[in-house]
Amino acid sequence: MLITNATLVTWEKENRILTDHALKIEADRITEIGASAALKTKYPKEETLDARGQLVMPGNICAHTHFYGAFARGMAIPGDAPKDFPEILERLWWKLDKALTMDDVKYSALVCLIDAVKHGTTTLIDHHASPNAIDGSLDVIADAVNQAGLRAVLCYEVTDRDGEAKMKAGIAENARFAKLQTSNSKSLISATFGLHASLTLSDKTLEECRKAHDGGFHVHVAEHEADEYDSLKKSGTRVVDRLNKFGILGKQTIAAHCVHVDQREAELLRETQTWVTHQPRSNMNNAVGAAGIDSMLRAGINVCLGNDGFSNAMWEEWKAAYFLHKVTSRDPRRAGGYAISQMAITNNAALANMFFPSTPIGVLSQGAFADIIFVDYHPITPLTAGNLPWHIIFGFESSMVTATICAGKVLMKDRQLLFLDEAAITAKSRELAAKVWERYNTLF
Repeated sequence: MLITNATLVTWEKENRILTDHALKIEADRITEIGASAALKTKYPKEETLDARGQLVMPGNICAHTHFYGAFARGMAIPGDAPKDFPEILERLWWKLDKALTMDDVKYSALVCLIDAVKHGTTTLIDHHASPNAIDGSLDVIADAVNQAGLRAVLCYEVTDRDGEAKMKAGIAENARFAKLQTSNSKSLISATFGLHASLTLSDKTLEECRKAHDGGFHVHVAEHEADEYDSLKKSGTRVVDRLNKFGILGKQTIAAHCVHVDQREAELLRETQTWVTHQPRSNMNNAVGAAGIDSMLRAGINVCLGNDGFSNAMWEEWKAAYFLHKVTSRDPRRAGGYAISQMAITNNAALANMFFPSTPIGVLSQGAFADIIFVDYHPITPLTAGNLPWHIIFGFESSMVTATICAGKVLMKDRQLLFLDEAAITAKSRELAAKVWERYNTLF
């Protein structure tokens, strides 16, 4: 396929904006970049997709999400509003996940994947929990991802809160699924090993997880002060120190949130080359505070951008990060556009490449994966490679994505989904969600 008449945003190390350019795609990779006229002349018989002057960019990447939370939208928590994040966990998420069946797991994923395709997010790193539907749950999600045609990294959340048997089932599900993924280098699915958080994991469980898996982990870290207090009570050390003691940290591990880490914990995250993900909309919603992303980036920590199960319109996460840190610090210099793009573009791409190492991801360059979106943005002010982050924050809207391509396969064209039946999936999801809510309410 030849994509023509494009304004390319390459997001290379030195970002370039190339007008009236074209991309040649073979299988799942970009094989050539050049002026539209030149490539059309060179490949006169090639199937073409006319970008009509739109911006053509790498697909967005989400570094931390929860597909299983989709059916919580609009759900009312019985009684008074939760007073803090631990109550939100106990009264919403730890009851919702128990109410999920395997069908709910499938359709929760599908509705999130539709959202991702529509909003130009082509790679997602998911963290799953369904205590009453554990065995095979990652296969169900993987099937949904393959149906959508997107790229994803999957894991199951190991925790002690539902008893020893389910803790061991979670370990087994992670180990089984990870073993399956190692044999297929062409797959759009990769795996890591999920842990909930230090506050729901005993020393014994951490030891069992480390014995069961010699790679990296995906774990929530210090999202709320309660995680730190619990760790100090259990071990006499803070969360990051405790996880490091059990060999959980490292260059293949994702530590989500890290809102309440102290300076020494930040140093340990840097020393171990652990990845940190920032989810500003979630942090605001849960009233847990704002992570010190400027300090962490300055310290050399690889901070990435996720959404924690909010919509997969990742530019909304850019905007939230940009504004959150200014209002909490009362300093307009915090979380500048370059810092946001470093997290969302450079670091997210490097993280995704760790799971899909055969080919560059998150850039438009020869040999890179053909994960591409079209954006119908026509600025009224000059657009340059240097000021693009501020155009995204102040000008881009999620509705501007008109085409989504992953691994060279066109998933959405002219805002029309090509492989997912949104109406049918929405109708079935509405039916399933009503039953989830019924089961959820019986748990109170």
